[in-house]
Amino acid sequence: MHIVESIQKATAHTLSGLFGAAVTETDFQVNKTKEEFEGDYTIVLFGLLKKTGKSPDALGNELGKALLQQNPGLFSQYNINKGFLNLTITDGYWHQFLQEHYRNTHYGKTLTNAGKVMVEYSSPNTNKPLHLGHLRNNFLGWSIAEILKFNGYQVIKTCIANDRGIHICKSMVAWQLYANGSTPDSTHTKGDHFVGDYYVLFGTEHNKQAKELVESGMSKEEAEKNTALMKAAQQMLIDWEAGKPEVMDLWKKMNSWVYKGFDETYQVIGSDFDKMYYESETYILGKQLVELGLEKKVFVKKEDGSVWIDLTADGLDEKIVQRKDGTAVYMTQDIGLALEKYKQYQCNNSIYVVGDEQNYHFKVLKLICEKLQIPAAEGIYHLSYGMVELPSGRMKTREGTVVDADDIVAEMQQEAEQKTNEQGKVKDFSNEELKALYRTIGLGALKFFLLRVDPKKRMVFNPEESIDFHGFTGPFIQYNYARIKSVLRKNDAPEPIITKGEFLRLEKELVVALEQFPAVLKAAAHEYNPSAIAVYAYQVAKTFSSFFAEHSIAQAETPEKKQLRLKLSMLTAHVLQNALHLLGIKVPERM
Repeated sequence: MHIVESIQKATAHTLSGLFGAAVTETDFQVNKTKEEFEGDYTIVLFGLLKKTGKSPDALGNELGKALLQQNPGLFSQYNINKGFLNLTITDGYWHQFLQEHYRNTHYGKTLTNAGKVMVEYSSPNTNKPLHLGHLRNNFLGWSIAEILKFNGYQVIKTCIANDRGIHICKSMVAWQLYANGSTPDSTHTKGDHFVGDYYVLFGTEHNKQAKELVESGMSKEEAEKNTALMKAAQQMLIDWEAGKPEVMDLWKKMNSWVYKGFDETYQVIGSDFDKMYYESETYILGKQLVELGLEKKVFVKKEDGSVWIDLTADGLDEKIVQRKDGTAVYMTQDIGLALEKYKQYQCNNSIYVVGDEQNYHFKVLKLICEKLQIPAAEGIYHLSYGMVELPSGRMKTREGTVVDADDIVAEMQQEAEQKTNEQGKVKDFSNEELKALYRTIGLGALKFFLLRVDPKKRMVFNPEESIDFHGFTGPFIQYNYARIKSVLRKNDAPEPIITKGEFLRLEKELVVALEQFPAVLKAAAHEYNPSAIAVYAYQVAKTFSSFFAEHSIAQAETPEKKQLRLKLSMLTAHVLQNALHLLGIKVPERM
């Protein structure tokens, strides 16, 4: 049981005995004591004054005395301050805690079955390579899935490939017109980059054609719709939905190039999926649901043949679910996919990791699924996250100013190599070990930097700032882990006996922080927020760093102290390794 739960239980029991009032553990708060006050944990008394009829000081004194008397193994002293009861936990409790967990490599893991949940992430378009925004998406989705697993959930990781639609046809048309039969192999280009180049080329040529139409007297809006290129792409979409053989062959060929490229990137960044869905399959299911929705009068067909849903009564507006030419929109395939997912896996909760520009889309999706009575519609949750920008500003794929994921990953490994060599501590590493280390540090820095910020917030990614061995970074935590492993290699394993004696200030700070790990994991799972784990791991590493600088482990003052510090170091290593694993980050044994 976590210390806060123990305090809540003891307090509720003691209050009920003292005042005969039915007090539950939710009637009061227990927080970590503020640094300026003496104590470890604080009970906020204000919510209990009515129930007990006592003043804050009187209640604090009575409760403090009774808690010490009834729980001598848990509390050693108390003090009160203006409605707050500050409690000090006994050193014996911390020794016992350390003894129970220092060898537990899975400390913090929940083994009970908490239910089944699906996490959908990545969701790339097959007309361009993954970019920096996709990296935040992949790292968030993968991390949330692992955090939920660690908390006892059965998790299905899924990805929907947006492999159809007008954007895909743009790349296809550009390739037909401008490629002269070239392929990724013939140009020595990674498949997703190859196809992405034609998407950018379409945008460039389309803009030229639109400009000519504007100069001939057409409005900008009309010109955008009426270029020869745009008409060709729209016709290709109609031909694709009609299953025209030569269009289908080209589509399959170009998509296969992209998937090969995606797989290479996923392997490097450590993203994996239990199930891949394809929009080219799910949009058909969606179109069937559009027919069902028309029968149920959930949808309406307009005069031009397009199908809509009116959500004005729900505080939203009208939303199209099928175009007038019968082609599907994103919403069509998302409705079909929601039903398909439930049929296959029966998950009551389905998390969609998608950027915050789609907030409205997911409000509408959930409402439509509820109105169509799709099972588990109420369990649809949009994990909305802010866009990633570079110090130079926002990225735009159409204009070719996007930063490819592959380029960022390569740059991070170069940064890692440079910073590591500046440290000058890897002279005895082989070339293979160095390559692995640069990869571990570079990817660790990238993932930590993108995950340390609350998902809801927009962020600016600065590669150089992310690899700092002394800052709020992944490499700082990795370095402290490697330092602990070095200490443990040089010393015999601690003896399996309970240590005794008083904890010094930094020893106490460290053990208190380590004890909080299961509570942090629970909160991160509840809030779908990996940044809580990132911030926690950094605080633990920082506390260990201060402890290590002040107290010798190998040359401790007494054998008892050496045992205590070795156990603290072992548990810190387990916590840092588990915390970083949940962020998708590997830990180096040497650094």
